Amino acid sequence: MSVQVLIDRYGRKITTLRISITDRCNLKCIYCHREGFEAKLGELSIEELLHLVKAGVKLGISRVKLTGGEPLVRRDVVELVKQLSSIPGVAELSMTTNGTLLAEYAEPLAEAGLKRVNVNLPSLNPQRYVHITGRPLLEEVKKGIRRAVEVGLWPVKVNMVVLKGLNDDEIPAMIEFTGEVPAILQLIELERLGNAASKLYDEHYYDLSKVEEWLSEKAVKVIFRSLHNRRKYVLDGGQEVEVVRPLHGPGFCRGCTRIRLTSDGRIKPCLMREDNVLDARDAMKRGDIKALEELLRKAVELREPYCL
Repeated sequence: MSVQVLIDRYGRKITTLRISITDRCNLKCIYCHREGFEAKLGELSIEELLHLVKAGVKLGISRVKLTGGEPLVRRDVVELVKQLSSIPGVAELSMTTNGTLLAEYAEPLAEAGLKRVNVNLPSLNPQRYVHITGRPLLEEVKKGIRRAVEVGLWPVKVNMVVLKGLNDDEIPAMIEFTGEVPAILQLIELERLGNAASKLYDEHYYDLSKVEEWLSEKAVKVIFRSLHNRRKYVLDGGQEVEVVRPLHGPGFCRGCTRIRLTSDGRIKPCLMREDNVLDARDAMKRGDIKALEELLRKAVELREPYCL
């Protein structure tokens, strides 16, 4: 099979397809941005999702990440992972989850072909966790993170959106927790997007620049990643911490290799923009691979960096 390459007008090669497989979620996080798009139609079937991934693979996409909502609320999620991982050309299949159901699903997902997982964990304090997510499921998430490591999913990354006045004092404790698991900690600045666009952002945005300076001083090794111009800090105890600062510093969009699919079948070239979305639902339902290839090409042509 001949593989083409998707490169946008800014020279960015597209290798990753990020798929929202459901708009449903069992939490109500105060900062949820719903992948930058609110779904208006129902979920797509496994067969329909397979059609798009097969089209993407023909155009050089080799990595697929499943997101939500919360992907583990789909009852067919293990079968979906199994079928996606069996597509020739899919080199890496990963998932972002809130972790509340991960202890149950980690092993079957790993057996089905999932390689790695990102788990959202905003706080290690039970009361704060409830305040931020709406449900008392902190222990379930911690069990899920540990189980993911036990069954061989790697890397396991713990995503902590840092919120001023809510959890910003927990960064040392989160570094200790993830180091003990072990997992990689990602400290993420709040984005002005979706539900976080107004009062929440104004009240709880926390600038991570000082934290990054502190990490730089403590680190025994610093690893640069081109994706979003981020750095990973390896501390003397072996803990690994990445800092994700959306739209801060040069080059945040410059290394972006991703394109997105919303849970109702719309191709979204950029998380931060809503003016260049293409509807792929009908082509996915028909299983029209050629049409899906053209839609993916068109979406890449429409890619505009939010910032360079």
